[in-house]
Amino acid sequence: MPPLIQRYRIGPLLSHNPGRGQIERLGMRRRELLLLLGGMMPAASALRAQQKAIPVVGFLAAVAPSDLGPFMPAFHQGLSESGYVEGQNLAMEYRWAEGHYDRLPALAADLVVHKVDVIVAISLAPTRAAKSATSTIPIVFTSVSDPVGLRLVASLARPGGNLTGFSSLSTELSPKRLELLSELVPQAGVIALLVNPNNANAEPVMLTSTLVVEFLSRSAVSGCGGVEVVIGSTG
Repeated sequence: MPPLIQRYRIGPLLSHNPGRGQIERLGMRRRELLLLLGGMMPAASALRAQQKAIPVVGFLAAVAPSDLGPFMPAFHQGLSESGYVEGQNLAMEYRWAEGHYDRLPALAADLVVHKVDVIVAISLAPTRAAKSATSTIPIVFTSVSDPVGLRLVASLARPGGNLTGFSSLSTELSPKRLELLSELVPQAGVIALLVNPNNANAEPVMLTSTLVVEFLSRSAVSGCGGVEVVIGSTG
């Protein structure tokens, strides 16, 4: 059976000589249009609210994407295991300083302007920039050697404030590395330590390394009469 086809004749809203009834019908159409638009506004607002409900994660790094190696796939895998997939139920805002540490404050401020729900900060310098940019948006840091000593958090057990994260304890492990190296190569009298002067961890690493060298030089742990650490800059 062929589909039913209905034909409608569309004429002008008003004739050249409109009567009272025609004007009233036009007024009714306008009111209907306004009511229709009024009904659409809450739906549009609800749609915007639904879109905003998708969490937005800000990602702040001092390096370029290629410098993080396998970290990014592992990061996305961890999100996926927690039920979040970028582009589906999660949005990401990436900011890369690409080795230009002076750009980090502006990049962190830009994430705050974009009203991200949380900031992931990779290493100390981005963490400091994010902390200076906001005191309300949660910040999750990683690869920070001594967050308590650097006054980023109150304690490891109870960070307080809007910061939490993962500590690599690299500064605390530097003395142990030198101690093990002295045991493995007791005849070593000079040990080279390469540091990046632009890295915020450089100063505490050099300080703890110097202190442990002084300890090893006076300790029976070292098989030589003294150990000297030569600090070289990679910058």
